[in-house]
Order: sequence, then C-alpha cells, then structure tokens
Amino acid sequence: MTVADASLTRLIHIDHISAVYAATRAAREVAAEAGLPEVLAERAAVVASELASNLDKHAGGGAVFVQRSLAGPGVDIHAVDTGPGMADLDHWRVDGNSTTETLGTGLGAVGRLATEFRIRSAAGVGTVAAARILAPGHEIADFAHFRLPREGEERCGDALAVSAMPGVRTAVVVDGLGHGPEASDAAEAAIAVFRRDPDRPLPEHLNAMHRTLRQTRGAAVALARLSESGLEFCGVGNIGGLVLTPGHTQPLLSIPGVVGFTLPSIRVRALPLTGHELLVLHTDGIGAAWRGPAALGPLPATTLFAADLAHRHRDLRDDAALIAFGPGKGLP
Repeated sequence: MTVADASLTRLIHIDHISAVYAATRAAREVAAEAGLPEVLAERAAVVASELASNLDKHAGGGAVFVQRSLAGPGVDIHAVDTGPGMADLDHWRVDGNSTTETLGTGLGAVGRLATEFRIRSAAGVGTVAAARILAPGHEIADFAHFRLPREGEERCGDALAVSAMPGVRTAVVVDGLGHGPEASDAAEAAIAVFRRDPDRPLPEHLNAMHRTLRQTRGAAVALARLSESGLEFCGVGNIGGLVLTPGHTQPLLSIPGVVGFTLPSIRVRALPLTGHELLVLHTDGIGAAWRGPAALGPLPATTLFAADLAHRHRDLRDDAALIAFGPGKGLP
C-alpha cells in the first residue's frame, strides 16, 4: 500500500515577466523535491515557462500553481487566466505553433513533454491548462488536488492524503480550526494518524484522530473510500463533499462536531457508483458559488476542475484544500 500526503501548492501570480522565471524555477525545484531525474525536472521547467509566458503575453496575467503530484513521483503544473481565451485551440496545440519566444515551441511542446496535458478555453471566459509530469512506469490516475495556505502565510491549516491499494482508494481532507501554525499542527497530526493504518474502517480513523487531536485546537475531518462496490463517506465538522454527474449534485454532508473536542456518533454513508461521477472533497476555503449542475455542464477533467476552483473560487482569507476523483473513480 502507498500513502501520499499533499505538500503545499506553490502559487505564482503572473503579473510581470519576472513571474515567468519564478514559475520556471518553482517547477524545477518541486520536480527535484519529488525525486524526478534532471531530464524530467527540465521538462517541468519548460512546461511551466510555456504556460506562464502565455499568461503574461496573451491573457494579461493569471496564476500558475505548481505542486508535487499525488498520482506518483512527479509535478502538477496548472495555469489559469480570465483573459480573452483562444478561438482556435487545436491550432495552438500543434507542436511548433507559438507566438512567444519561450524555451519550447508553444502548447505543442507542453503536450509533447508532459505525461498528461489538458486545456480548456472559451472566448470571454479565459483558459485553464493542466500539465502533469510523472516518472516513467506510473499510470495516470484520474484525480487532482491542491493545498493552499491563507494569502500571506507560509503554513497551511488544511491538509489531505490519499492511500492506494489494488481496487481501493481512501482519501482524507482535514481542516484545522482557524489558520496559522496551530491549525497546521492539528491538521498534520490527523494526517499522521491516517498514515499509520490507512485501510482501517473509516469510523476507526475518526476515533483515533479524536484521541490524538485532544492536545490540539481540533479539526474538521472528511474521509472517503472508493472501491468497486461504491463509495463510503463520513465526516465531522464544517467539511464535506459532493458527488457530481451532469445535471445532478449529490451533497456529502458531515455531522456537527470537532475532532479532538466533541465527537458525535459516527455515521458512514454508502453510495453506489456507476463510474461516471466526479467526487469532490474540500474544506471551507472553497466557496460554494461554483456548485450546481447548471454551471458544471459536462464533467470536466479533474485537473482542469481543480485548477479552476483554486483560481476562481478560493477564499484568500482562509486556507484551502481540495481533492477530486474523476469518472472511473480514480482506481488503480
């Protein structure tokens, strides 16, 4: 069994040409932290440069998010803007078509260098792009995440982790009360409990976290387990999730309480899955404005979905964390 917990997502605001170099440097550094060989670290740097340059020259700015991937040893690079969009997206995805003097040759280079590359653009709305560079031998898993601290702070009171075994994935999202170092300590303590025995029943996770977090300020916690038999979910506090299908939103509600202070009787909710759903768990650092089938439309790729919410729907005054599993349930 493997367990991956999310390190902080690096956010680079692309508001000046110098920010392009900052995004390039961040991609190279995160790739090294993830243990990628130098050749793949340089690929990540080129991808970040291309995406950031497009934001600077064509969108009038935007944001690049760089993080260690939870899908395996690698890097996720997301770029989002609210610029004019691209009318002929297929044209710019052809290798060699570029309108910027960058390290590669435009979006074609990004698609060629990345293990996975997704992009969506609409006139008047902007562009969302998501690239993933993984070490060889790792299959692409259909899930995505981010973990961002409150604007201006270095530590994040929200945390998440995923465990994987054949046919089963278990995810946990934690929101330490408040923000700052003490909230981060509580969230990290809960993740440490999860890592010790990730395949235990979900109520046992919450009970074990409750005992450990008594010496902290406490946390809200949501857990989800996906398998061939469906979805199990349970949560405590102001945290939860949704199961989305085109035209329908199914909330996953947590029960009131604070893990570490007041733990009510735990109820596990079981839902069948068809393999066509998008499962989302997130903290309250993500606003509710995005919710609803009318706005969602066809299910997006998980990486694009996560990137869009990180940029457009995050509360800058709070920590934020999200994990999304796409159609096919993200199972190995």
